[in-house]
Amino acid sequence: MSQLFRDVRFALRQLRNAPGFTITAVLTLALGIGANASIFTLVNAVLLRNLPVDDPGMLVRVGDTDDCCVDAGMPNNNDYSLFAYDLYLYLQSNTPEFQSLAAVQAGRRTIVARRENRSGPALPERGEFVSGNYFQTLGVRPFAGRLLASSDDIAGAPLVTAISYAAWQRDYAGDPAVVGSTFVLDTHPVTVIGITPESFYGDRMTSAPPDFYVPLAMEAVLDISPNLHLHDKNWLYLIGRVKPGTELGPLQAKMSGSLRQWLTQLPQYQPAEARQDLEETHLVLTPGRAGIEYMQKSYGSGLRLLMGISILVLLIACGNIANLVLVRGLARRAETSIRMAVGAPRATIIRQMLTESLVLSLLGGIAGLEVAYMGTRLLLSLAFPRASALPIHASPSPSVLAFAFGVSILTGLIFGVVPAWMTSHSEPAEALRDSNRSTKDGSSLVQRSLVVIQAALSLVLLVGAGLLTKSLNHLENQDFGVVRQNRLVIHIDPYKAGYKRGQLQALYDEILARFHALPGVERVALGYYTPLEGNNYMETVSIQGHPVPGIHENNGASWNRVSPEFLDLIGQRLVRGRGITLQDTPNAPAVALVNQAFARHFFPNGQDPIGVHFGTEDVQSSNEIEIVGVVADAKYNNVRLPPLPMYFRPLLQMAPLSDADQVGTLNARGLMLQVKGPLDGFEAQVRRTLAEINSNLTVIDYSTFDDQISNQFGQERLVSRLTLIFGILALALASIGIYGVTAYTVARRSPEIGVRMALGASRGLIVNSILRQAMLQTGVGLLFGVPVALLCIQFLKAQLYEVRSVDPEVLSISFLVLVLSSALATIISAMRAASIDPVKALRTE
Repeated sequence: MSQLFRDVRFALRQLRNAPGFTITAVLTLALGIGANASIFTLVNAVLLRNLPVDDPGMLVRVGDTDDCCVDAGMPNNNDYSLFAYDLYLYLQSNTPEFQSLAAVQAGRRTIVARRENRSGPALPERGEFVSGNYFQTLGVRPFAGRLLASSDDIAGAPLVTAISYAAWQRDYAGDPAVVGSTFVLDTHPVTVIGITPESFYGDRMTSAPPDFYVPLAMEAVLDISPNLHLHDKNWLYLIGRVKPGTELGPLQAKMSGSLRQWLTQLPQYQPAEARQDLEETHLVLTPGRAGIEYMQKSYGSGLRLLMGISILVLLIACGNIANLVLVRGLARRAETSIRMAVGAPRATIIRQMLTESLVLSLLGGIAGLEVAYMGTRLLLSLAFPRASALPIHASPSPSVLAFAFGVSILTGLIFGVVPAWMTSHSEPAEALRDSNRSTKDGSSLVQRSLVVIQAALSLVLLVGAGLLTKSLNHLENQDFGVVRQNRLVIHIDPYKAGYKRGQLQALYDEILARFHALPGVERVALGYYTPLEGNNYMETVSIQGHPVPGIHENNGASWNRVSPEFLDLIGQRLVRGRGITLQDTPNAPAVALVNQAFARHFFPNGQDPIGVHFGTEDVQSSNEIEIVGVVADAKYNNVRLPPLPMYFRPLLQMAPLSDADQVGTLNARGLMLQVKGPLDGFEAQVRRTLAEINSNLTVIDYSTFDDQISNQFGQERLVSRLTLIFGILALALASIGIYGVTAYTVARRSPEIGVRMALGASRGLIVNSILRQAMLQTGVGLLFGVPVALLCIQFLKAQLYEVRSVDPEVLSISFLVLVLSSALATIISAMRAASIDPVKALRTE
């Protein structure tokens, strides 16, 4: 140990005596290690983190997908991951292998909350319905008060809720009197019985964790169209804690059998074809230690890609430091040779040089932690620009510190071993005779090889950055089928303000009239939801006169309820027929508009859909709704996929069979304005106008339509921008590496260059010689880099949109940029070589 301390002190003295080298190396390493540590912070927090609960390894999730809740949660490929409430109760009672099995709402809901007998507006909060045994199953103890219990989750029980620690601090100033007080949630008085622990963020990691946890039984009270006992509405995730020693394979088979047995009672599984299909219906048990892995699946591929890219940047940085250490070692070759000549063992020399490299890398790692902290904050702002309670922090955790330490040690070994070995293996006699006259040696070969590797890796990063940037540009500037400019989106919820079905017509008329009267407002529209806000509702469609579709036949269509100006406001033009008008009142015949994708899908032979009727409750409802117009396609949900078949209904029309349980869809939650001129300053007018209509009509969210659409590309923007930053950093490091090798070569060849110039060689000839040699290294690097880039691009395919993985334009530009930067780095050293004074060079020789 004492020997180690002496080696470290010796290394620190050597580094202190070369401040220029030390500062350059530490900064280079800080960038490389910091980039990796910042990406690892996200990887650790998102992909490797367990729920902050007791013994998370015993948790098991029932299901393996997160497709919530399109087409009422019906599964793809007969793989169930979403469950009806009564199906949950059936599985719970027939699976004693679970110590406890909990259910949790798959989607998210907004709750309008106001503390009773307190002044101030109601606040839009995030709520989540959970079973009464939810906290017991997860193993969560309260911060204050108590949490929900099974006795709270039965019909007729007192209305209670638990509030999250984050919401308690953020919205209620940490007032301890909140526990036991009454809150009005969606117009219903509810008692807050406890506060969740500070570290708890729910059953899944999201950028907006729940603020209130509400028993499932209260869904029948708070929701105007409850799903609680609808057998065909799958809206719950299941997660449980298994008993010790339980084998998941047999349990999965047993639960799949129970699932099939329960499904036999549903009408859709009565036909013979459906019964045969039922044999393939199953569920999959997956580890539940991380909860419902929504964010893990959304961001997993992007984060793994960024981790790989940051490792490439670190390798390029290591190449630069290896060159610096090699040059420094060769400059100290005389000192090393003298030490060896007087008896210093070769192993001691290697150990001390490796120690110096490790100390240097640890200094770089310490500096890299500061870079990582700033970098993580940048990453979080790019990835989650609107997050209000994100359970990820920029400050380094013990795992990140351990990662940075490990990377520092590994980095020191990578860039330190070869230089230490080469420097210690010089012959003392040769070094003492001043072998610097030699223009070729093994070190030059190693340096040039490192430059070749740097050039190749830089090309890989530049090509990747170019492809991702081009893909993002295509995503953001594609034709969505809507007009984005000068549009505002305001989310409200009349039901949560206490309105009943019979009061909605008067409310909607007043909203439209008041906002039309505002200066600068050109159009006003209401809809059940708005394009590209993250919602998509689907129903099965039965076309009058068409045969009954088979169990595997896709007969679903998205839908929306809209006011007359809605489609004109968003720019979704009418192709033929008529639009929705003021005459389409609740008492008028039920009508709908369909988009072109609907017409192509349900009328593939070119039949005109106008005048045709359809319904959403099998054949018996197929004559209820008349198609009166066709509108152009527009994207409402997934920006990477073509527009889905979709139909549009008047806001308040109800068809007896198709809308039997759809009263909640009359709730117009999206208010859109088309504004003339700048959008600044409208938010205050919007809030004031709604408050004048009803003080409980809370603005749940306010944004421009352009911002709402742009928020769809958070992950793509994060990956693209970071890859571009890393590509530029790699280019800079590679250029510095080329400059360093060229400058070192010029310094070693100064006597030779002096002789050549004394014999008549022109300065242009010297410059060309230096340029040719340096560009040859770059060329070899590019030669290796092109196939490596083409190979690595295969990992980008899933991230690209309307971009070929082999894009000649991107490849050519990346190639040219690297060549130009290399030429610029080389010219500086070449011009210095051309300015050598032959007399001084010969006198030095």
